[in-house]
Amino acid sequence: MNPRLALAVSAGKLAGVAARRAGRGGGTALPGLVAERVDPGLVGHLASQLQRGRVTVSGTNGKTTTSRVIASILEAAGMPYVHNREGSNLMRGLASTLLGAAGPSGAIPRAVHSFGLFEVDEATLPLAVPELRPTVLAFTNLFRDQLDRYGEVDTVFALWSEALAKAPRDATLVLNADDPSVAELASGWAGPVHWYGLEDPSFSTAAAGAADARWCRSCGGSYRYERRYFAHVGLWRCRGCERRRPEPQTAARDVTLALGDAAFAVEGAGSLQMRLTGAYNVYNALAAVAVARVLAVPSSAIIAGVGAARPAFGRQEVVEVQGRRLHLLLCKNPAGANQVLLLLASVGGEGLKVATLLNDRFADGQDVSWTWDVDYEVLAGKVERCWAAGDRAEDMALRLTYAGWPRCDSVVHEPGALIEAILAGSEAGEDIFVIPTYTAMLDLRAELVRIGAAQPFFEAE
Repeated sequence: MNPRLALAVSAGKLAGVAARRAGRGGGTALPGLVAERVDPGLVGHLASQLQRGRVTVSGTNGKTTTSRVIASILEAAGMPYVHNREGSNLMRGLASTLLGAAGPSGAIPRAVHSFGLFEVDEATLPLAVPELRPTVLAFTNLFRDQLDRYGEVDTVFALWSEALAKAPRDATLVLNADDPSVAELASGWAGPVHWYGLEDPSFSTAAAGAADARWCRSCGGSYRYERRYFAHVGLWRCRGCERRRPEPQTAARDVTLALGDAAFAVEGAGSLQMRLTGAYNVYNALAAVAVARVLAVPSSAIIAGVGAARPAFGRQEVVEVQGRRLHLLLCKNPAGANQVLLLLASVGGEGLKVATLLNDRFADGQDVSWTWDVDYEVLAGKVERCWAAGDRAEDMALRLTYAGWPRCDSVVHEPGALIEAILAGSEAGEDIFVIPTYTAMLDLRAELVRIGAAQPFFEAE
């Protein structure tokens, strides 16, 4: 027994109880912060007990959803795991998750039979990898995001490269073959790599949106595309060194999208259906399937787990308010926002009712100029009514005006005022699509919890 570890676990658990009783959230960060003050090596000590392996999931978009789908697959396979399910993905969140699974002495029950599944923030990965010692590192994509926090994509790539330099040499990388920036992480990696990607020409488009990877890091040559799905994601090849998109071991074919679900086929696994939609969520599910294959999960459990996975809070979550169905579609950067808008344009129909919420707090990125790189114009003529809200509601309303949307019914800052405006401008039985940035989504969900329409994120299934 490690006395310092046991003391740290006890202190962290008490802090979590105090936070929940004080109504300060679900104790997803404070317990870890307190526990790490007592034992700075807590994450490493606890994670090392998980003998089946430890998986990290990182990327600009899709970390939470991909991790949720992996968790659902492990559930279907009957494989025990420890997971930061609420998405608290800094070191304090990882610590909180691990100490929550540990007993008073610091021992995790059934640890010898358990996996660790950890969503990790892009900039936290170099700190997390030496402690978690992951056996699988999955990367979803690399897009421009929160420039004032992360800097350009080159900064994030450098952080990931630093993390890989600290990773176990026999760990398996699970990489998005269609994203040239993610694919470049395999350069110089001596360990195994499992590639995943989309093999469906019907999703190729000439209007793919702004690209965040234009030049090869190896030679400086520009990319050309045989097929481009969105942003810089597709079947790419460098014009200079001829580095090209690797052949994926796990590929999605025959993709079909509907408003509330999607289906696709994976060779060797079969046909899969999920309660998520959009090409971006096909990629998230595909990443999860690839991780599951690396972990040798049976195909039957993969199919069942993908089908049972539910949206994470705010990410295609549907909340009913007085008969109206509010579809919460988190958007935090141009690539993600463009995918949501393309989804609504293709399967949302005509006469759409859309609310957009824009905040500029630290977790959103304080530079909101990114909204001008979002192609809101794809919904021009399809939106019947719209609302703008959030700390920067006026900026959002202006952007929508230039995009050719109708004049906003209301421009408000508070989520309660937005809900009132939506109720006044819609009828029971209607669908309202709500597109918030991260903290705006949290504010809106807090208001939905207050009025009894939703559960707190740390209690919601």
